[in-house]
Amino acid sequence: MARRFITADYEEMLEARIRLGDVLPRNHLARFVVDLISELDMQSIYARYGEQGGVAYAPEMLLGLLVYGYATGVFSSRKLERATYESVPFIYIAGGKHPDHDTINTFRLRFLEELKELFVQVLLMAQSMNVLSMGNISLDGSKIHADASKSKAVSYARLLELETQLRQEVEALFVLAAQADAVSGIDPQAEVERRQAHLAGLAKAKAVLEMRAQAEYEQARAAYEAKRKEREEKAKRTGKKPRGRDPKPPTPGPQGKDQYNFTDPDSHIMKNGNNKAFEQSYNTQVAVDQATLLIVANTLSNHANDKQEALPTVDAIPPALGTPKAAALDAGFFSEENVRGLLDRGIEPYIATGREPHHRPWHSLLQPLEPPAPDASLVLHMAYKLQTALGQLIYGARKCTVEPVIGIIKEVLGFRQFSLRGQAKADGEWNLVCLAFNFKRLHLLRTA
Repeated sequence: MARRFITADYEEMLEARIRLGDVLPRNHLARFVVDLISELDMQSIYARYGEQGGVAYAPEMLLGLLVYGYATGVFSSRKLERATYESVPFIYIAGGKHPDHDTINTFRLRFLEELKELFVQVLLMAQSMNVLSMGNISLDGSKIHADASKSKAVSYARLLELETQLRQEVEALFVLAAQADAVSGIDPQAEVERRQAHLAGLAKAKAVLEMRAQAEYEQARAAYEAKRKEREEKAKRTGKKPRGRDPKPPTPGPQGKDQYNFTDPDSHIMKNGNNKAFEQSYNTQVAVDQATLLIVANTLSNHANDKQEALPTVDAIPPALGTPKAAALDAGFFSEENVRGLLDRGIEPYIATGREPHHRPWHSLLQPLEPPAPDASLVLHMAYKLQTALGQLIYGARKCTVEPVIGIIKEVLGFRQFSLRGQAKADGEWNLVCLAFNFKRLHLLRTA
């Protein structure tokens, strides 16, 4: 007897009527997004719409598409438009309407600042639900690829070479244009204008690199003076020269390898921690509540080093949420300025002073834990604090709080590259990513 198979009647399926309520259960994320957005105060967005004009799509609908899209790994406005035809959750959020990709992208670009207000509102709602109670936080950062190609970048050294080369070519073309028997097939004036436009672009790039270099020099100079002063005070206090080499003063001016990208000038070449490759990126930061894994603050910069990002990220925590009790950060954030800055803000810092060994010798566990001398360095005091039971509890939570959050954003949601260009727009898009993550996380917390 031949085996029987269950087959599909595709013609019948094309005529089938589907009730969305049957395929979207009450606890579905799409329903949660719609319900939560309906409780947000959207007046700041509505206030920017003119009183006259054509019928516009409701901001709640467009925000819902963006939030659900970013929460499920759909970031392209064209893909969001297509999803309103093909995906049941998107059809539900759009109410059966089909906003085109220009409308979705324009809404995203226009209301980036207002979305930052909504980010705060969602956190306050989480507090009112007794889900979020500000306690200990974890901070970490990650490099996200900018919407720019590394091939469109030029180094400062190469920029100077091109500038010299183009000026020589312009002079040669002027000479050619003055000759009566100019080479046929060449329009010297057009070629001069093209090179002059290129020179103008190089001049802009040169000015930006020199301005960046000056800002970085001033920061490095301040750090150098602080380090030198610290060593001098320690030498007076102990009567001995501090161990290690004396700090070297920074060198002013742009370096030959400093890069400028013509596609997204605000982005910088940064080293990717995963594949160790150098890519055109932005440095993103998040502060995560250890109890709920909700993102309570987010920032973005074009600084490759994390040290100067700790305090701005902490300062980005909405004051209405309250002050965290303690903050856990990895060794990339350790500096005297960050330790004292957190203490000044009423936050107890737990910052690693170096890489943790994978395997500690067993006999080291038998040694009693003794506090360092009062005049010991800040490094020794912090290292001791991290070895206490409380220090191990708070710092140990960093690996299972902020690191998984960044991992989910990059691996589960798939957000590895910005769609918007320029630091201000990328910063707004990063906030949208964190807002969508909080929607998804809050939905999980409420469902649980």
